[in-house]
Amino acid sequence: MTRYTGIWPVAPTPFHEDGTLDLEGTKRVLDCLIDQGADGICILANFSEQFLISDEERAILTRVSLEHVAGRVPVIVTISHYATQIAVERARFAKSLGASMVMMMPPYHGALLKGTPEQTFEQFRMVGEVGIPIMVQDAPLSGVELPVPLLVRMAREIEEVRLFKIECPKAANKLRALIAEGGDAIEGPFDGEEGITLLADLDAGATGSMTSGMIVDQIKPVIEKHHAGDIEGATAAYGRVAMAINHENRQCGWQSCKAAMVEGGVIRSEFCRHPIPPLHPAIRQRMIDLLQPLEPMVLNWGR
Repeated sequence: MTRYTGIWPVAPTPFHEDGTLDLEGTKRVLDCLIDQGADGICILANFSEQFLISDEERAILTRVSLEHVAGRVPVIVTISHYATQIAVERARFAKSLGASMVMMMPPYHGALLKGTPEQTFEQFRMVGEVGIPIMVQDAPLSGVELPVPLLVRMAREIEEVRLFKIECPKAANKLRALIAEGGDAIEGPFDGEEGITLLADLDAGATGSMTSGMIVDQIKPVIEKHHAGDIEGATAAYGRVAMAINHENRQCGWQSCKAAMVEGGVIRSEFCRHPIPPLHPAIRQRMIDLLQPLEPMVLNWGR
């Protein structure tokens, strides 16, 4: 039976201009996401720049985030790592601090070190022994193929594997097959990629979406209307935000959320650590120009 629905955005990681963590900014980001109506929040994901954050900083961000959210919404902690032992340790740490679940990609490291189907199954099984719900992230970044039969096996044989974030090409087809073959074992079929395929994915049976934190309040009505059976209303609501989502997905990535949060006074800096270059000024301005007519909460939250 599905228990996981709604919009669960990824929280960006704010830095000061000198590249150090902005922990007060982190708290403001979390408050802004909750005020936008997030049903849950994911931290330390790819859109949180997890690949630019040290292990010590991960621990700090996990503790600060969970303590600040304080149970207001569920928090997912991303724990992906090639080494199973490290993934397990990260899961234990997240659980000890009160995380609601963890999210992880299959084991990979670069283009050539990729887990086999059995290695992937074993890593998720060992993390599952920690005793915390797991969201499987099926993303092109890992380069590891996760066929539907493997995902269904994981859902049926690993008690804590309950949720699936499908953001591979033709996600709707995979979601539809996963739900059909997995049945009640698929408790939370989600999509990702900023919601760029959201309508098709909802049609396929997705119960939720993990977007960026940019326009949570604008995307949430799409999901709610679709779940209520108002397909025409959901389509219209999605059409209203589709251009902004497209620009975010194709031109900006996680930097769009940071830019919007700077514009709205949520955080002070949209700094990203090297080697990530700043957004081109024209790309950034187009993003803001697309957002302003929508009047999203993010552009006024901190003013």
